[in-house]
Amino acid sequence: MLDAAASAATIAVAGQPAIERRRRLSPAALAVTNQKVHRAYSPIVLAGFVRIADFGLLSFVGSAVYFGYVVPISGFHWEYLAAIVGMAISAVICFQAADIYQIQVFRAQVRQMTRMISSYCFVFLLFIGLSFFAKLGSEVSRLWLAAFFFIGLGALITSRVVLANRIRSWARQGRLDRRTIIVGADQSGEDLVRALKLQNDSEIEILGVFDDRSDSRSLDTCAGVPKLGKVDDIVEFARRTRVDLVLFALPISAETRILDMLKKLWVLPVDIRLSAHTNKLRFRPRSYSYLGAVPTLDVFEAPITDWDLVMKWLFDRLVGALILLLALPVMALVALAIKLDSPGPVLFRQKRFGFNNERIDVFKFRSLYHHQADPTASKVVTKNDPRVTRVGRFIRKTSLDELPQLFNVVFKGNLSLVGPRPHAVQGKLQNRLFDEAVDGYFARHRVKPGITGWAQINGWRGEIDKEEKIQKRVEFDLYYIENWSVLLDLYILLKTPLALMTKSENAY
Repeated sequence: MLDAAASAATIAVAGQPAIERRRRLSPAALAVTNQKVHRAYSPIVLAGFVRIADFGLLSFVGSAVYFGYVVPISGFHWEYLAAIVGMAISAVICFQAADIYQIQVFRAQVRQMTRMISSYCFVFLLFIGLSFFAKLGSEVSRLWLAAFFFIGLGALITSRVVLANRIRSWARQGRLDRRTIIVGADQSGEDLVRALKLQNDSEIEILGVFDDRSDSRSLDTCAGVPKLGKVDDIVEFARRTRVDLVLFALPISAETRILDMLKKLWVLPVDIRLSAHTNKLRFRPRSYSYLGAVPTLDVFEAPITDWDLVMKWLFDRLVGALILLLALPVMALVALAIKLDSPGPVLFRQKRFGFNNERIDVFKFRSLYHHQADPTASKVVTKNDPRVTRVGRFIRKTSLDELPQLFNVVFKGNLSLVGPRPHAVQGKLQNRLFDEAVDGYFARHRVKPGITGWAQINGWRGEIDKEEKIQKRVEFDLYYIENWSVLLDLYILLKTPLALMTKSENAY
């Protein structure tokens, strides 16, 4: 039912008017957006790094004791290293089985230490038992094993104390909270807010409640949480401050109202869920995700999060730095040609749409005469455009003018190598801004924009003089967002040079 609702919301956007016009928020909403907000840390990624740290710490301790004591006396034996790695892996597995890789457990030192020490002792007892039955007891250094046990235990305890302090500090800063807004300011909304406040381990920070109704059913506050505005205000609110989760406090029976709201909100890079704590209709347990003990049904998920975001960040930085090094000689030649061809700076900066509609500065090689520069891109470059220089025609045709955006990727981090192309904020189609020409246009900004993308390698690049061209770009960009993977990024990157040579008929 939820999949059908999500699909219906996506399809129905075609009849929805543009929603990204700047709205005037209420004083209460503005007060929330003006608060200092720290970048969020993913609990899933943090737990993963703790696992890696535990493995690395135990491997280091075991190896250091082995090379410092055993090797000088009896020489090198690879079996020791195999045992060290095996014990480190076994410890991480046992810690996982003891359920200590959770943010809530990281904070609770007594519970964390008890589970960790008992699991750690079990691993060594298991190793001693296996050594006994395999008749390897005489071949294993008892001093090495004892030193490994006590030093490793001390290192683990120290690391957990440091981790607990860092977790508490991050929690105070709100880095681990899921900043949430509730849709529905009636009695159901108040019940939901009250239920969420009772959860000690949901990591939920409720920012406010939004509701379109202004009659007696709509409350000014829900369990102490203020009403900040109408549903139409949510998009502007989420552009100005960090919002991680939109939670509907509406019954499933209000299908029409929910779909109408999803048409407005699906363009945001946030999780959207439907509260199920008061619904009489029950699904299979696996259908639910939980905020503490409060059941919810997933409608939309924010794209490219947690480990996917880490993988994309590494891909951009490592591959981007390699490409930048290889491209530096070409960029130097292009810069020289631009300087010799016409007076003016070699580079120019242009305001474009970034992630979540953030305005970013994008670097490009100058391809227009300096006195006819159009930094807002209010007038589209057309075929045989007299504003384009001789060198400019070549670098635009070959997309060499985009190479400086590698600095955005590697150093500024506001662009990816692959993603929806960042359009100029004043980009227009026949005197209409792009978001006025294509409904759902801003949904392409749910991920970081890129130098190249799925739309570009499929021929949708260059001049936008027809509605079909911008519609196809949005369509291909949304496909990329929904189907992202590192392999897809790599495929697009490798396919880009061929696409530039064979699909450049619209690039002027």
